[in-house]
Amino acid sequence: MSEAQFTVHKTQGNARRATLQTAHGPIQTPVFMAVGTKATVKAMTVEELKECGTQVVLGNTYHLHLRPGEKLIQKLGGLHKFMNWHGPILTDSGGFQVFSLSGLRKLTEEGVEFRSHLDGGKYFLSPEKSMEIQMDLGSDIIMAFDECLKYPATDDEIKASMDLTHRWLKRSKEAMTRKESLLFGIVQGGLKLEHRKYSLEQITSVDLPGYALGGFSVGEPIEMMHELVKVVGPMMPAHKPRYLMGVGTPLDLILSIDSGIDMFDCVMPTRVARNGTLYTWQGKVSIKRNEYKEDPGPLDPECDCYTCRNYSRAYLRHLFLIGEILGSRLNTIHNLHFYMTVMARARKALEEGTWDQYRDFCLSRFVKKDNQKDSAD
Repeated sequence: MSEAQFTVHKTQGNARRATLQTAHGPIQTPVFMAVGTKATVKAMTVEELKECGTQVVLGNTYHLHLRPGEKLIQKLGGLHKFMNWHGPILTDSGGFQVFSLSGLRKLTEEGVEFRSHLDGGKYFLSPEKSMEIQMDLGSDIIMAFDECLKYPATDDEIKASMDLTHRWLKRSKEAMTRKESLLFGIVQGGLKLEHRKYSLEQITSVDLPGYALGGFSVGEPIEMMHELVKVVGPMMPAHKPRYLMGVGTPLDLILSIDSGIDMFDCVMPTRVARNGTLYTWQGKVSIKRNEYKEDPGPLDPECDCYTCRNYSRAYLRHLFLIGEILGSRLNTIHNLHFYMTVMARARKALEEGTWDQYRDFCLSRFVKKDNQKDSAD
């Protein structure tokens, strides 16, 4: 297992501008990573991902293990070659997916036995098996196998889960044999600061190339996450990358960068794009609304993505209402481009010492508008 080459170039408050070296090239942070769970970012080609400014793509251990299988991917040259993405790849351990199968799983000290959501077949994931799968895939960043608890959970459940995650982390590290890959540990602990501090001490006691905050976006009020990350983020090791898993909206990203977080991923920009919700510098747009029926203007006049340069709101609304695949593609291109632009501007602001101004500008654009409810006429 490699030691991460992580260099912090600039800081402003708790916000950081840094570079993380991986086997498939450097990652400039803060970074939003596109989620390609099953070896594809839905509706996107890798060429379009590059054009949007994507640096890192995520794959998922659970899904790729079930189909097509890590041995097949390895035989075909690894995940990079398989999906024709030659930049860095991060793979999740499968822990979150197994958590979501609570009715189909049996958890023990050794690992988790579960039934496939595809065909009901029996499978078993342990720290060792998760590491084996991710190493076969050829991931640049490998996530340790952890237990992700439901929300809400009792103090006793949280304590037992944190201790299990710590033991599984040590087993994950021992199972790592691929020198090119970087292993990240995952801090759990629910929504109490005392638990988060306890888990942080446990996980960072194991020397690793990077650390993540897991167990958020599982149904808790978003304000609770913001408050916890604000305290816990700066407590994470300053000389290692800090990754907030599964988060979130543009507002979440800006607040979390301000709390010292470097790396993010979330299905949100691609998932809501397919449902007709689009992020713009003027706030969220629900493209199905009747007000866009005859609107000849671009989706976002401040955006230079392929979609905004070439198509009108009226056309995007039409594509959505008829269920046309092109609508999903154009919407996804825009949302990912928007997210990558938010992050690129954050990096530039940190380099130039104008982070506070950029943060406040984003908050003025996102706070009320990101939280408005979608409604269709």
